[in-house]
Amino acid sequence: MNEKRRLHIHISVENIEQSIAFYKTQFQAEPTKVKEDYAQWLIDDLSLNFAISTRGYDKGVNHLGIQYESDEALEEAQTLFEKAGIKGKEDKGAVCCYKASNKYWVEDPTGMIWENYHSMEDIEVFGVDGKDTADGCCTPTFGTFSETPSSCSPDDSGCCS
Repeated sequence: MNEKRRLHIHISVENIEQSIAFYKTQFQAEPTKVKEDYAQWLIDDLSLNFAISTRGYDKGVNHLGIQYESDEALEEAQTLFEKAGIKGKEDKGAVCCYKASNKYWVEDPTGMIWENYHSMEDIEVFGVDGKDTADGCCTPTFGTFSETPSSCSPDDSGCCS
């Protein structure tokens, strides 16, 4: 199959105006279609990075994200979020999902977590210390970020130290 395909994600939101403002920043694009109860973006310059894992307590969508090709592009996105009044969590030098990455986590108006990141290199461990933790050391829990966005604390068996 050589025809272009596009991943479709539909998220139910409570406030369409707040969500449009967030996603205009997230996608760095105006919506393609806007109705009083609906908005759509057709983003041609995003290709898919789809991941699954057995980690995390809750099954289903863990988080969404955009992978950038450079730290400069990631920093530009972070600046755009901050200018739009969207405060996120910077996570430089993260070791997660078999990658070393710099990240900027944001939360949309419905609570959906978005990971904006640039991966520098492949590594051979899932998390910081290589332990096979059940919760997946880098599972985002935005509301409880400390220094590392994760579902474990630095006191938990060295998980995020």
